[in-house]
Amino acid sequence: MTTLTPVAPAGSAAPERRMHRDVRLTYWIFAAFYTTLSAGVVLLGRATPPPRPDVTDAQVQHWFGQHHTTIQVGFVALLVIAGGAAISNGIIGYFMKRMSSGPILAYAFIASMGVGAIPGLQLLLVSWLTAEFRPDRDPKILHMLYELGMLSYNGSLGCFTAAYAMIAIAILYDRNKIFPKWFAYISIWQIVTEVLATQMWFFHSGAFAWNGMITFYIAIVVFGLWIVCLLPILWRAGTTETERAPALYLPEDAR
Repeated sequence: MTTLTPVAPAGSAAPERRMHRDVRLTYWIFAAFYTTLSAGVVLLGRATPPPRPDVTDAQVQHWFGQHHTTIQVGFVALLVIAGGAAISNGIIGYFMKRMSSGPILAYAFIASMGVGAIPGLQLLLVSWLTAEFRPDRDPKILHMLYELGMLSYNGSLGCFTAAYAMIAIAILYDRNKIFPKWFAYISIWQIVTEVLATQMWFFHSGAFAWNGMITFYIAIVVFGLWIVCLLPILWRAGTTETERAPALYLPEDAR
């Protein structure tokens, strides 16, 4: 005599939780982009830690000559992969759209970060590569390109302030628990460091210069913490999604 095991009603089992393929791919592009970006600006481009602002024309010319090859190789490589910034912003926006705070904040975050990437990265790359393209230029012109690159890289404040405000507000108002609430407060600290960084436009040396303890090193620690925390947060948000997660867009035939 056999005993029949009752079959559970369809849909009663807990849905499988796993990261969708496109989200997984975008996540690893995000991680690879920021790893490569860090190597490019730190090891090759020499923009981080930043060089001194209180230097003469001759010292700037010597500095560009000293790092000619590494700046060219590193920054050309970063120009090639610069689009990774848009993909990185996209995955954050994807999860922000799943928050109950609504999609407008996600769009505002993506737009703010996208606009900020132009002065915050592209202008640095183009300015210093232009200086290295003809290193025999007038030292005063090289000095201008040197300062233009660093001031745009470290002093592009408003767009990033808006972006961090958008993600902080979205997390605090979210009831779906997509991102942990404490990450909103780290984002708020990002805003604080951006406000403090305004002083670099007035000082050539000291704690408030572009290489100063307050305007740069505190900011880079907070930004590094933000990225390091964001990686596991995005992974958790992706792996807790299920096949039943509603699509962000309606199918073509349902519009």
